[in-house]
Amino acid sequence: MPHFLHPNLFWTLGLPTLGVLALPVLIHLINMMRHRRVEWAAMEFLRVSQKKNRAWIMLKQLLLLALRMAAVAMVVLVAAQPLLPNRWSGLLGRGRTHHIVLLDDSYSMSDHWADTDAFAEAKKVVGRLGAEAARQAEPQAFTLLRFSQVGRSQHGTQPDLLKQTVGPDFLAQLNSVLANLKVSQTAAGPLAALRAIGQLLGTADRERRIVYLVSDFRERQWNEPTDLRKELRRLNQAGAELYLVNCVEQTRPNLALTALAPADGIRAAGVPWFMQVGLHNFGPSPAREVTVLLSEDGHARPAVSVAEVPPGQTVAARFPVSFPSPGSHQMVARLESDAVAADNYRYCAVDLPADVPVLLIDGDVQARGARYLDWALSPGGAVRTGLRTQIETPRYLSTRPLKPFRVVCLANIERLEDSAVHALEQFAADGGGVVFFLGERCQPQFFDDSLYRRGQGLFPVPLGGAAELRVDRLEPAPDLQVEKHYIFRVFAEKRNTFLPMVSVQRYFRVAKGWRPPAGSATRVIARLRNGAPLAVEKSFGKGRVMAFLTTAAPVWNNWARNPSFVVVMQDLQAYLLRRPEETASRLVGGPLELSLDAAAYRPQVRFSPPADSGPAVVVNAVPDAEGRFSASLAETDVSGFYEVRLTRTDETPEVRYYAVNVDPSEGDLKALGGEQLAARLEGVKYHYQQASLPQFAASDPSGNNLGEMLLYALVLLLLGEQALAWSASYHPAGARAVEKGVRPIFAAGHRGAARHGGTA
Repeated sequence: MPHFLHPNLFWTLGLPTLGVLALPVLIHLINMMRHRRVEWAAMEFLRVSQKKNRAWIMLKQLLLLALRMAAVAMVVLVAAQPLLPNRWSGLLGRGRTHHIVLLDDSYSMSDHWADTDAFAEAKKVVGRLGAEAARQAEPQAFTLLRFSQVGRSQHGTQPDLLKQTVGPDFLAQLNSVLANLKVSQTAAGPLAALRAIGQLLGTADRERRIVYLVSDFRERQWNEPTDLRKELRRLNQAGAELYLVNCVEQTRPNLALTALAPADGIRAAGVPWFMQVGLHNFGPSPAREVTVLLSEDGHARPAVSVAEVPPGQTVAARFPVSFPSPGSHQMVARLESDAVAADNYRYCAVDLPADVPVLLIDGDVQARGARYLDWALSPGGAVRTGLRTQIETPRYLSTRPLKPFRVVCLANIERLEDSAVHALEQFAADGGGVVFFLGERCQPQFFDDSLYRRGQGLFPVPLGGAAELRVDRLEPAPDLQVEKHYIFRVFAEKRNTFLPMVSVQRYFRVAKGWRPPAGSATRVIARLRNGAPLAVEKSFGKGRVMAFLTTAAPVWNNWARNPSFVVVMQDLQAYLLRRPEETASRLVGGPLELSLDAAAYRPQVRFSPPADSGPAVVVNAVPDAEGRFSASLAETDVSGFYEVRLTRTDETPEVRYYAVNVDPSEGDLKALGGEQLAARLEGVKYHYQQASLPQFAASDPSGNNLGEMLLYALVLLLLGEQALAWSASYHPAGARAVEKGVRPIFAAGHRGAARHGGTA
């Protein structure tokens, strides 16, 4: 029995074809009946010639009739797509058929509509492929690999099925696997899965390979598919047949939470500060009156309302928070349901101290500068700033560790020991904040040689000598003029009445001709009315350094007696305390890594994923040469809060929480259709198919498709039919003879036949 890719189409067209095949014979007989006898004397001569050529003419006519009947049958075969069985392919040097299904399970495949979603449609496609393979008598093999299971750091690539022989029990096994598959929360793409084919399967030895890429073909990955096109061409060159199966038919709007992190303020227990949530609109029209639901430590709190999120843009909204107790706290933001659920949640874990320690170093015996800073940062009483200050002499820097502090402020120092300079530089390089206030005890030579060191040291500028700011009575202007900067943000309005009241009488000049190096992180953020720099900042390693070229105490200025001093100094601490790595978002699928002080912690670390998402994992931390332990959870499969349990060397337990979030870019649901893919995959041979079509063209497990070959044969057959028809027909040469001045013989014979009464 013949085998066809579209058997129903064959029988539907084939039955009427039995009648169609008789049409050429019927037409020929009808034409024969239309002949009539004509008296023509010259026909006697033609009859003799006809008897001699009758057999050859009859053969031509029968052959022409057969060609026309074959052409009609060939059209039906081309439409039905006959297949060459694999047992015949084996005789031609090819063995079993291997179906390799690459299944997209990134969270954009949870895009849902009506009563289904993209991943459900994808699983139906895989089921149909398996069912078709199971119906074949020829050898078949099946591999199923999800995008999220490629290159897992702990176990490597893990296919759900690998070179599985299609036997009597295969379909039940495949259905069992598909029933347990769920869309992941990763943003895994197709490139790694395509590259994994060669690593998993090796070369195709006497094996016909068909690769099915079942995905949603989002624009983010396929709009400029340079690497993807290269991998697809590599499969073409290896002889694999390629099918792209699209599981979505249109783009649906989607809102995603892109961020949830601390914003402004000093983060400590009992102190109000701000958090910020980000929303991105992946849809084509504005999203209005969007409500962001919030919870802290499992308890609902007032929601945040965003008036409008324009299409293709991100909008940030701030809201105040305050946790009364120190320790680890959890904040969750959530959107109402839309096309994709995974990016509607955002998690943030914050480890709050009871207060933030700040070290104040003063070179003056009376510590006047440090005391004014102490008053501004930690006034005491009912006023709580979250800062805890400690006043010490410069000797403290050489004898005690700076690690317990987050910021070190130095006022009016004359000089520091080399060990103190090294300790400060290491402190800043590790992420600490350092602030300098100058004064009458400061020696420019020491600052230039030990702290500035031609721009390689901690201090941001080379110093000249102390100078007086002369009073300009002709054109009076405020002594302090600030740039746009975080620490002066409260005074950004031109109408503020505090900064113009600051009076500066004395300051340190910078070295003549100094300018911030081009491309460096050194920046002048405040100047005097004569243009001289007054406040300069510089990045140093992971930390920041700020230098004020006048005194902290009201000796060379009156700033410490101005209310703006308190505001600026507290905002300065918040600015220096910013450590982006502490609140950096960890993404699903990546490792959760810890670095611990080996002297403070035991090496056993227990990782517990979010509730009901998997068992806890105990990891033995690995020591390094710097006296620290490194421990990591290799993969994070779901978003949420991961609990980490530690044991200190004094046997005290410690619990930390880390937030893991989905990659928000995967929420962009803009997809490409068949024509758009064709334009981007020029040079790649593939078949494109919508998963929703009832007749799935990619279901070709039984052999080599002969449709294209038959189409070429049909063209040749029609050309041969035309050539034979021309050869078997009569073509008078009268016109050519007249042009040459020769009387047509046949015409003369015709007239003679009419005169002598011949028959035809």
